[in-house]
Amino acid sequence: MPHFTIEYSANLDSRLDMKLVCEVVRKAAVETGIFPLGGIRVRAVRCEHYAIADARQDYGFLDMVLRIGEGRDLPTRQKAGEHVFQALSKHLDPVFAASKFALSFDMQINDKETSWKRNNIHDALKAEAAHG
Repeated sequence: MPHFTIEYSANLDSRLDMKLVCEVVRKAAVETGIFPLGGIRVRAVRCEHYAIADARQDYGFLDMVLRIGEGRDLPTRQKAGEHVFQALSKHLDPVFAASKFALSFDMQINDKETSWKRNNIHDALKAEAAHG
């Protein structure tokens, strides 16, 4: 962990490079310094079917949820969340300027007793770092 899941309205495809959005979020997560590099995941899911406010078709949204493991205090989570949100929000400034748009971001903590993981990326990154 952390795992970021972005859901976005399909009408953003013409306004945003979602691969770049994922990279902005990934980079901001790394910059916080609180997440293990090998655990960071950012995925974007295009929502073809959606309804917003009064149903105007030009409205758009991007909703991001971050799932993290237990163990970080509230001030640490808030600081990291604010950093990621500000990086994403700044990247999306042109979308806000050109259209009606809603951005949301929530952080959720996974209960370690009901969260299973298997990951060999951490070990690969350590080995690469050790061997240059």
